[in-house]
Amino acid sequence: MDGYENYDLIQLLTAAGIVAIVIAAFVLILLYQRQKNRRLLMHRIRREWGQIPERDYDPTEFDCISHYYLNKETDQFQIDDITWNDLDMDRIFAQMNHTRSFLGESYLYYQLRTPKLDGEELEEFETLVSWFKEHEKEREEMEYFFAGIGKTGQTSVFDYIYNLADADSGNNLVHFGMIGLILCSVLLLFLNPQPGILMLIAAIGISIGTYEHYKRPVAPYITSCLAIEKVLKAAEKIVKRDVIRLSKDRMKKATASFGKLRRNMTLLVAGETQGGGLEQTLFVYLNNLFHIDLIQFKTVVGEVSRHLPEFEFLVDEMGRVESAIAVASFRRAFPEYTLPVLHRGGAVHYRAEQMYHPLIAHPVPNSIDTDRCILVTGSNASGKSTFLKTAALQAILAQTVHTVLAKEYEASYFRVFSSMALRDDLVGEESYYMVEIRSLKRILDRMVEEVPLFCCVDEVLRGTNTVERIAASSQILLRMAQERLLCFAATHDIELTYLLEGVYRNCHFEEEVTEDNITFDYLLKEGRAMSRNAIRLLHLMGFEDSIIEKAEQMAREMAEPERKMTGAV
Repeated sequence: MDGYENYDLIQLLTAAGIVAIVIAAFVLILLYQRQKNRRLLMHRIRREWGQIPERDYDPTEFDCISHYYLNKETDQFQIDDITWNDLDMDRIFAQMNHTRSFLGESYLYYQLRTPKLDGEELEEFETLVSWFKEHEKEREEMEYFFAGIGKTGQTSVFDYIYNLADADSGNNLVHFGMIGLILCSVLLLFLNPQPGILMLIAAIGISIGTYEHYKRPVAPYITSCLAIEKVLKAAEKIVKRDVIRLSKDRMKKATASFGKLRRNMTLLVAGETQGGGLEQTLFVYLNNLFHIDLIQFKTVVGEVSRHLPEFEFLVDEMGRVESAIAVASFRRAFPEYTLPVLHRGGAVHYRAEQMYHPLIAHPVPNSIDTDRCILVTGSNASGKSTFLKTAALQAILAQTVHTVLAKEYEASYFRVFSSMALRDDLVGEESYYMVEIRSLKRILDRMVEEVPLFCCVDEVLRGTNTVERIAASSQILLRMAQERLLCFAATHDIELTYLLEGVYRNCHFEEEVTEDNITFDYLLKEGRAMSRNAIRLLHLMGFEDSIIEKAEQMAREMAEPERKMTGAV
């Protein structure tokens, strides 16, 4: 008998040993996989540092990135939609978006649309960018933490967080009623199995059906709560690291204020995490049966609404850190950049040495030093619009990410506007001319403010006839040539260079046309454009000789009144 007992004990110990080995093997595999994933991510972080991000954006995804900017209330000057679109700022953002979380890319977008009008915040941001440039290990660690938060793709977390009050997961009495119904069914099962089974099946069906009904409209809000949980976890890790210019005490306090929320959030988000493991599956079934996440949702909504300022602080603080990392990487990706020298007060001034545009593969740098408005002339494709866009872009980058793609940059603080790549408003049924004058009027309306304006205008009033265009354009541009406004305008109308002489500084781009080719050097030169090569270009493109001859004859006839007008100015 004793032998059998010893045999049973040996079996028991053997079984326990096998179970322990299996558990240990599972834990080791889990730890190995986690370490492998970390190595792969760190390798990717190092490989992508200082590179232009290669990422295709879905239009919906890009729209979602902007929603933090749209939801965040501020009284600061911000780049309006016309200027943003004129300057292809979505593409500039994409070049700079070396971020790994929705916090970083949302804040970076907001930052690019909100130029600073004084130096304190820019200096603090510069200190942070420079620190990450010099501290490689700490920067990589921060990127790893932000990757743990991740991005949300076509869902904007901020839309749901700022509108949690609109979320309705149903009355908790309904959810508690479902729990009570299932418990009663289980009790009846022990007392009278046959009706108990029927009642339990019916109770489970009703509970799952009502769960889906109430869960569907609040599912995006619950996903956003999961994002909040990731932010809080990352914040706890970040405050333990030595990062300069990080408000650690305020971050600790803000994170601690979410203690109750995190306790109630555990079951709320347990079934939402990625991976589909056994634990997640278990929580999904429990939530379907007992509506645990919907019951918790009410408390979570109240806590998030109550502590929304603390969450905004964490977004700004952590977003600023990740944005600084992105800007440091952006600087490394280009052959030359400079830190801007910005001035408040005094005469408006703009000086840039060898500035270039980041979206052009092989850009030709240009320089400008002026305290007067500039009128740029030249033929199509000679470089006028690119020069205007480059100048406006540098002003924005200087006052947002404290980075200018030039050899030197020194200027006033500006509020930046443009009126360039406009198009007919088909939806609003407005002509190009109406869209254009509204765009120009918005600039004139802002001239009364203290901080000077810098505006770039391409082809003023191109949407109307020549006589009225020149007359109206000259008066609008004269109005813009005020003490607190610096205007860079491009035009094909040489007449304007005479009408505005002494007020606007004349500059131009030129081309060289030979018998079989046309070349541009894309260099800004002093004075007005003197060459008129449009008809010569017709010949270059193979138009019939008769068309070219008649065009030349008509041009000579039309040039005589023009010479009289310009000579009389």
